[in-house]
Amino acid sequence: MDAPSAPVSTGTPIATDYAAVLEPLLAVVDAVPAAGWDAATPCEDWSARDLVMHVVDTQREFLTGRGIDLGPAPDVATDPAAALRAHAGRVLAAVSDPAVADESYAGFFGPTRVGETLAQFYVWDMVVHRWDLARATGQDAGLTDAELDRIESGASSWGDALYTDGICRPAVEVPGDAGREARVLALLGRRA
Repeated sequence: MDAPSAPVSTGTPIATDYAAVLEPLLAVVDAVPAAGWDAATPCEDWSARDLVMHVVDTQREFLTGRGIDLGPAPDVATDPAAALRAHAGRVLAAVSDPAVADESYAGFFGPTRVGETLAQFYVWDMVVHRWDLARATGQDAGLTDAELDRIESGASSWGDALYTDGICRPAVEVPGDAGREARVLALLGRRA
């Protein structure tokens, strides 16, 4: 029996964007075999389970830090796929409300809105970590040209802040004939 899908909402542009990125991430998550959750990822010292925990925890921290109620934290340790699905459903419900998506706050790079930050960093992070999870578990992440554009423009927009501790490792060199995916992921210190 197929796992139920997270609710898809189009109440705001960020809800639409989040749902679009979530769907292929859930496809990769759902295809991880039970033994695959302990597999090492390209993220140093993180297992596949740790990676899903990071996605859930960072989004929860950001949104609850803005006073958005996401309910109790899901149990990623027991069932990462179900936890991500439950978490994502709550995020979609929250950001489908224009009052939440358009809420202003003082961000790291200056005044911004919840929806803008969610798109620029957290949705970007979901695309990158989909590749990490796929790589760790022997899957094809299926990154599209638009997703590679998103990764590349996000990496460029942060400049040196991208390489601060806990974000990305320094860029790695790739052969001149490397494909686009390899070149873009190399900006993030990843070898495709």
